[in-house]
Amino acid sequence: MHADFQLTKPIGKARIVVAMSGGVDSSVVAALAARSGAEVIGVTLQLYDYGAAVQRTGSCCAGQDIYDARTVADRLGIAHYVFDYESRFKDSVIDRFADEYMKGRTPIPCISCNQGVKFTDLLRMAKELDADCLATGHYVKRVLGAHGPELHRPADPARDQSYFLFATTREQLDFLRFPLGDLPKPAVREIARELQLAVADKPDSQDICFVPNGDYASVVKKVRPEAAAEGEIVDGEGRVLGTHKGLIHFTVGQRRGLEIGGQPEPLYVVRLEPESRRVVVGPKRALAVRAAHLEGINWLGEDQSDGLTAKVRSLAKPAPARFDGRTIHFDRPEYGVAPGQAAVIYDGDRLLGGGWIQQTEAAEAIAA
Repeated sequence: MHADFQLTKPIGKARIVVAMSGGVDSSVVAALAARSGAEVIGVTLQLYDYGAAVQRTGSCCAGQDIYDARTVADRLGIAHYVFDYESRFKDSVIDRFADEYMKGRTPIPCISCNQGVKFTDLLRMAKELDADCLATGHYVKRVLGAHGPELHRPADPARDQSYFLFATTREQLDFLRFPLGDLPKPAVREIARELQLAVADKPDSQDICFVPNGDYASVVKKVRPEAAAEGEIVDGEGRVLGTHKGLIHFTVGQRRGLEIGGQPEPLYVVRLEPESRRVVVGPKRALAVRAAHLEGINWLGEDQSDGLTAKVRSLAKPAPARFDGRTIHFDRPEYGVAPGQAAVIYDGDRLLGGGWIQQTEAAEAIAA
């Protein structure tokens, strides 16, 4: 298997920096780069260390993963460097994650990480190393289009990571490469086995790297102790139905954990009100949204506006929509749309861009 790194100079004269997380995907990218004949430098960022938990696999930031990346680099015979970005990561990702929860929003730290530490700091570092490109193990395609490089969904839909890359700028896309875009995950693991890489059968990461065991609330409370303030659970009319132990335990669309009995139909979190510390609940139909207003928009397309689709969660099915430059208008009511989430817009398989949901508009039937 040979990868096309889409370089204008002869590959034998090129220098490729590979972002190595210690997982099988980035390790295979490093192997493909080394096999191409280019000079290859592997770079791993030390982002977070949570004491005894650093040996836990399944996390892109664990100490074991740094060791695995170095082991793979030694196997491939390429240079490998580890850079400490723990302070930067805390400021730009962890603190923002906690602050968003404090505001009653639904944060997505993996996008913040790509937007900041990985595609800003790491990309700058690669350029300082006089590299011709920065290659990563993301499952997404970089396609050369009429107006320059485009981002497209990968060949393996089950591994599609395009949602998390909506904030990639045109300037960054000029320098980034994604060699796994045309490969299914089983093929990637097979390449790793053929090359006898120690990470060939390493499990994929599941959790957010700085959230041990998926316990978001404990991380937020550690960073922002005041986040555990108790409050009321109320219905749409303001009637008190119960109490809660902190907004950090809830997100829009959530059903579990409300612990409210005796209701005629199931209740869901409709919105969070951080000023009054209230959790507003209602029936599922109260979650229906017809439009979402965006902020922090990044656009990689041209003037596309109609016949598009939008995703408001990474695993959500793309919903038919129209985009007017600031607001996404859904063709049919969409559910579980929350401020703080990313809304990502596609034209077929092409990622056009997206933004952060600032506020939503209830569907007509509900608003009435």
